[in-house]
Amino acid sequence: REAKKAGAKLIFCDSKLDAAKALNCAKTFKLKKVQGYLNFQPVASASGAICKAGPQVPVIAIDIEQDPCQLAFMGADNSYAGEVTGKALGNYFKKTFNCEFDSFISLEDYGVGVVNAARMGGYRTGFEAVCGKIGDKLIQIDAGRLEPALAKMKDALTTLPNAKKIAVVAINDEGIQGAFAAAKAIGRDKDIYAGSQGAAASAHCDIAKNKNWIGATAYFPERYGEIGVPYLLDLIKGKKVPFQLKIKHVAVNADNIFTLFPASKAKCA
Repeated sequence: REAKKAGAKLIFCDSKLDAAKALNCAKTFKLKKVQGYLNFQPVASASGAICKAGPQVPVIAIDIEQDPCQLAFMGADNSYAGEVTGKALGNYFKKTFNCEFDSFISLEDYGVGVVNAARMGGYRTGFEAVCGKIGDKLIQIDAGRLEPALAKMKDALTTLPNAKKIAVVAINDEGIQGAFAAAKAIGRDKDIYAGSQGAAASAHCDIAKNKNWIGATAYFPERYGEIGVPYLLDLIKGKKVPFQLKIKHVAVNADNIFTLFPASKAKCA
């Protein structure tokens, strides 16, 4: 939409969250002689090879840094995004349990590098601002996606047989969906209280209906083009742009989700 509005030709290549496919996309862009591209691929360690394989043109990284070719970074304010839902979770524990909790499980994605550190650290900052230090109750697990969360969350709960007040956070919505599925399979879904990142359409019904899904931070990826395309065109024209192109995050919960995403209301009825 934004490219059309600007009179620019859009060439699309889906990396499917796979570094090898992203490398092929970069090669395709070089063959097609693109003048600039927006790059979203989640394997931070692959960025050097992808930059080298692609055309030597302006690049804007989306959500995951793409050194050394990125001229700007567009996407989440990761520390703040984590803090938003970390604080919401802390407020829930303060109101409901007087800040008593048995464990704080953090489902992370080590492959995305600094994004993981900032976003997951933000959760802890927000929660601790309300309920004090998490300390040795913190359990960090490399299980940010659905399948790893399904497997590893079950194991984590097995090590906490008597815990009834467990805070669980994940780098995205998928991790929390996996966490609840794993907990439900062993009859422990009422023992966990969760927060996530994204508030993607696939999670709207869960956030609305699951009383233990306390909240999420919205990223509105459908609006990324409104930011990325104009700035990329400026870079192609040789203009300077800010390095940090941040999106505006919003706290989401069962009370406001259908106000923010009205199209999901009928689907979740």
